[in-house]
Amino acid sequence: MGDFANESTGGNSSGTATATCPRDTTLTRLLFPVLYTLVFLLGLVLNSLASWAFFQIPSTSTFIVYLKNILVSDSIMTLMLPLKILADSGLGPWQLKAFVCRFSAVVFYDTMYTSIVLLGLIAFDRFLKIVRPFGKFWVQNLCSAKILAGLVWLFFFVLSLPNVILSNKTATPESVKKCASLKSHFGLKWHEAVNYICQFIFWTVLILMLLFYTIIAKKVYESYRKTQKKDNKSERRIKGKVFIIFTVFFLCFAPFHFSRVPYTLSQTRGWMDCRLQNQLFVAKESTLWLVATNVCVDPLIYLLLCKPFLEKVLCRRVKTVHTNTKTELDTRTSPNEL
Repeated sequence: MGDFANESTGGNSSGTATATCPRDTTLTRLLFPVLYTLVFLLGLVLNSLASWAFFQIPSTSTFIVYLKNILVSDSIMTLMLPLKILADSGLGPWQLKAFVCRFSAVVFYDTMYTSIVLLGLIAFDRFLKIVRPFGKFWVQNLCSAKILAGLVWLFFFVLSLPNVILSNKTATPESVKKCASLKSHFGLKWHEAVNYICQFIFWTVLILMLLFYTIIAKKVYESYRKTQKKDNKSERRIKGKVFIIFTVFFLCFAPFHFSRVPYTLSQTRGWMDCRLQNQLFVAKESTLWLVATNVCVDPLIYLLLCKPFLEKVLCRRVKTVHTNTKTELDTRTSPNEL
């Protein structure tokens, strides 16, 4: 965690730049700040709307608990983007780049992996609801969901805090060009170890999600065959919507994790040539932008899978001219996810 800022110098495993590795920063200084600005503006609007809606929705299900935590994570990620935009575009002072390296980049990655694990918990929650709709495991009660979400936040906070503390070398206009230059020797080792841990977490969550959705797909197909004659399209459509979670997860996060390990090695080791470092840097920056777009895509999950959220956003009111229908709706004292 911490390779969030634009960097332009090489370095070795001790964190000192032994040779200059010039980079063509046209993309990072011109194109990416524009792309990040679009993500920031759209993400700010969508997450503000989502915050307004969820503020009025009580946490009456594990699903809503996880969605609210993802919303908090996405909101924090969104607020970190202006700092990256200013630092990468060169519009901010060099001290801002030091702040990005030491703090905001760490917060960005911290919330990113928090979102990844929470999406995994949602996938597990959907898996239990569809595969064992009448079962009741301890992870399906509200208290457990809140505890799990809290533990996820605590785990990544403890994991990432040393990346802030160990970026303790004196910042200069030159050293801030590469975040690794601000880290102590142990800080570089910790940075590398954390990246491997996060890679393990991501691929574990991805494999588990793939397993969950493979089983869910089988259940949906079986349901389709059973209800085909009844033409129960509504039920099949609702079950099919859960696949949006895996699609969003893979498209936003997988490309970055393919490129992050070799890029991290280019930061912390000195054996990679300059050309390869540049290529890995561009790959990392491109896929990191895809990660950032997650703050704009997650609201689609809220709209497609959370019925109370959809009703709030569309300003739907429980009104009807038919007394029997009104009575039925009024009995729904707690919101339910689709």
